[in-house]
Amino acid sequence: MELAIDTSTDLASIALSHEGGTMTELTWHSGQNHTVELVPNIARLLAQTKVNPRSLGVIFLAKGPGSFNGLRVGMSTAKGLAFALNIPLVGISTLEVEAYPFAFTKLPLCPIHSASRGEIATAIYQQNDDWRCLVKERITTVDALCQQIERETLFCGEIPLSVARQLQQRLGKRAIIPNLAARLRHASYLAALGWQRLSRGDKDNLASLQPLYLRQPPITQRKVR
Repeated sequence: MELAIDTSTDLASIALSHEGGTMTELTWHSGQNHTVELVPNIARLLAQTKVNPRSLGVIFLAKGPGSFNGLRVGMSTAKGLAFALNIPLVGISTLEVEAYPFAFTKLPLCPIHSASRGEIATAIYQQNDDWRCLVKERITTVDALCQQIERETLFCGEIPLSVARQLQQRLGKRAIIPNLAARLRHASYLAALGWQRLSRGDKDNLASLQPLYLRQPPITQRKVR
């Protein structure tokens, strides 16, 4: 049995799965309350399903990009559980989790998050014969992204309204943007991706796995005078 944890943004989600297939899931708007809400909600999910933590075989974690606080809380909780239970930890890009629900379209999939400073965090994935990352996670601008979009592309994730409007204005019919409800992130997709990776014998080093910030937290940035 597996536990999937996603606290990348204000929207948090956790799930219990068996070989990647979701058994139960809890998704909620956490805001900045990940620190006080995550562990109690994990305990509640385990209690409701009568699952003993010792029966968990792996932790799947959405490792970012996302909010600095949310990623920190998710990472520390996942590492603590994996260490205490002596089980593997598998980190998956949050952008990949957002793209995966739309794999069936066979279109290029471009998840987008605000990265502040007028920039966005994005990547591009596509399902053909297999699931692939075509463009790795990066920070860019809407203008630069639009210049690279040559064919019909599905945009997903927590896209700011202003960015969605720019995409539609610049790209026209090449920009497919599902409604907000369809774009909500769910830990069930994290579980499916995590199981795929684990099945290939791929897991992360518990000591070295770090959140995928793309841009360093403000506290670590040196002041420029």
